[in-house]
Amino acid sequence: MKRIQKWPICLMIVVSLLASCQKPAHDDVYAFIESNKERPPGKIKSLKRYPPYKPYTYRAQQLRSPFTPPYVIEKKVLVASSNVKPDLDRQKQRLETFEFSSLSMVGTVKQGEILWGLIRDPEGSIERVRMGYYLGKNNGKITNVTNQSIDVVEIVPNGSEGWLERPNVISIKEQ
Repeated sequence: MKRIQKWPICLMIVVSLLASCQKPAHDDVYAFIESNKERPPGKIKSLKRYPPYKPYTYRAQQLRSPFTPPYVIEKKVLVASSNVKPDLDRQKQRLETFEFSSLSMVGTVKQGEILWGLIRDPEGSIERVRMGYYLGKNNGKITNVTNQSIDVVEIVPNGSEGWLERPNVISIKEQ
């Protein structure tokens, strides 16, 4: 018969007894947990409501691929089709120093057979104008004056060293 040695068993019993007598190392953690359990629970804000997701189908088959170079657009030179150009040699009139949009019609005056339009500039001055006078920074020439409006034809650059005529109207402001 084999003899069992008793000393390893005794050693295990002594070690387990000594380990059970040791003070726990985390008493402060356990105390903190217990103190927090005693406090009343807080309130949590409700989550923000988001609208439900709506799927989007991307259809770009007819568009240019972003990985290919864009189309080369050839610049076409516009040829002036008429002989329109401003008279740069004439003396500028006072109302030509203001933008067209800043001028307003305030009335009319008739002297004899001539109907004069009354124009207020941004400085507050009122000036008499009639057919043939100029106003605005784009060589605007007055072509007609009526009781309700003043017709003007401006000469503006067309973007390729030419000029275009652009009709415009200043209407009387109702007060």
